Amino acid sequence: MDLVTLEIFHTVAAEGSVTRAAERLGRAQSNVTTRVQQLEEQLGVPLFLREGKRMQPTPAGEILRGYADRLLALAEEARQAVRPGQPTGLLRLGAMESTAAARLPGPLARLHAQWPQLVLELRTAPSRQLVEQVLAHQLDCALVAWPPPGLEPDAPVERTPVFTETLLLALPASHPPVARPADLRLDQLAAFAHGCTYRRMGEDWMRQAGGEPPRVLELASYPAILACVAAGRCAGVVPQSVLELLRTPPALQWVPLGTCDTVLVHRAGYATPAFAALQDTLLSNGDDTP
Repeated sequence: MDLVTLEIFHTVAAEGSVTRAAERLGRAQSNVTTRVQQLEEQLGVPLFLREGKRMQPTPAGEILRGYADRLLALAEEARQAVRPGQPTGLLRLGAMESTAAARLPGPLARLHAQWPQLVLELRTAPSRQLVEQVLAHQLDCALVAWPPPGLEPDAPVERTPVFTETLLLALPASHPPVARPADLRLDQLAAFAHGCTYRRMGEDWMRQAGGEPPRVLELASYPAILACVAAGRCAGVVPQSVLELLRTPPALQWVPLGTCDTVLVHRAGYATPAFAALQDTLLSNGDDTP
C-alpha cells in the first residue's frame, strides 16, 4: 500500500469513476483499474461498489478514504518541509462563498505572481464544514467566519484573524422601515446551509422579533438570496463586501447587523512554506477592499 496506489484509490473515490480518475491522473484506465484491484486483494476487502461505470466506496472504502486523506496530506507536508523557503507543491484552501468572491482574487493573484510553482486548490463551503474538512485533512487551511455554529469549542485548530466583515440584513424595498428586530414583519430567512455563521447571526437577530426562530430557505448563492429578498418573500444576510461587487445593487432595504471576523484556520502544528506564503500574503493585504 504505497502512496501512488493510495492517490489512485483516493482519486477514484473522489471522481466516482475510473475514466474520470484516469483523465485526472494522466494514467491509462487499465492501469487505474489494476491498481485498485491489487489494493483490494492486498487488504482482502472490496473497496468499491461497481454500478456500471459508477464507483461508489464501500464502508471499508470510506474508512480507507479517511486514512488516505491524512497520509497523502502528511506526505505533501513532508515534501514541502524539506525545502524551507520554497513555496511549491499543493495547498488546499477552503473559503466561504463570500470570501472567495470578494476578498481572494487580489491576494491569490499576487501569490501566484510571486510563487508560480505553488498550486492552490480552492473549495467553498459554510464555515463549520470547512473547519471539519481541515480537521479531517481534506483541506490544509480555510477562511471561515468565527465562531462557526455547532463547532466543538475545543476543536484543535489554530486561527489568525484576517478580515472583518460588515454584515447587512437585506429586506424587500416595500418592507416598513426597520430600526430594531421588533419592527420586522417577515418570518423567513434566505441563507446558506447549516454551518454558516452568517445564517446563525441572521437567525439570532430575527428570533428577537418574536421569540421563534425564522423559517429558513436554503440557497447556494448570494444572487439567489438577493432574488428571493427582492421578491418580497424573506430577509437575507449579505456582507457589505459582496454588495460592493455588484455593478447595480438591488433596490432593497439594508439594516446593519454587526461585524464578524474572518479567520484563517489550520490544524495545530501544520506548517509548510506554501501555507506561510499564503498567510503572509493575506495578512499584508488584509485591509484590501473589493
